[in-house]
Amino acid sequence: MMLLYLVRHGIAMDREDPKCPPDTERPLTPKGMKRSHAAALGLHALKIHPDAVLTSPWLRAVQTAEIFCEVMGFSSKKIIQVDALKGTSTPAELFRELGKLKAKTVLCFGHEPHLHLVIGQVLHTSAKITELKKAGVACLDLDRISPPQGQLVSLYPPGTLRELGK
Repeated sequence: MMLLYLVRHGIAMDREDPKCPPDTERPLTPKGMKRSHAAALGLHALKIHPDAVLTSPWLRAVQTAEIFCEVMGFSSKKIIQVDALKGTSTPAELFRELGKLKAKTVLCFGHEPHLHLVIGQVLHTSAKITELKKAGVACLDLDRISPPQGQLVSLYPPGTLRELGK
């Protein structure tokens, strides 16, 4: 029914930095931008073609989504910011948003532990299956959205994506 790619934002400014803005406005670091770009090249090498791209409105997720979309040839003007991908949201909120889409392949950019909770909801477990590293990607093949049912079909750590993109 839907291939759902969950992408964690790239490396962002350290919360402990005295110059750090509020959490919702923390930007990617130059290293985070570079590594996100390299990871995006890897996802592009896998010939992923999204029909829709959703992102958390928090700056680091938006920046990561823009980088991935630029690499993948998806117009950044088509990126949809949704509160359902904020780090404080519930998986149910995201599934409601996904239910509104007429898309077969969707990329979602967000935060941990929220993305892990989404994976757990699809797999019907509260066990910690995996932790997405920054700019890492999990792919779920959803049989249905409500109630969520599907399989975790692939997990791409950022280092693997960077290698694929070379």
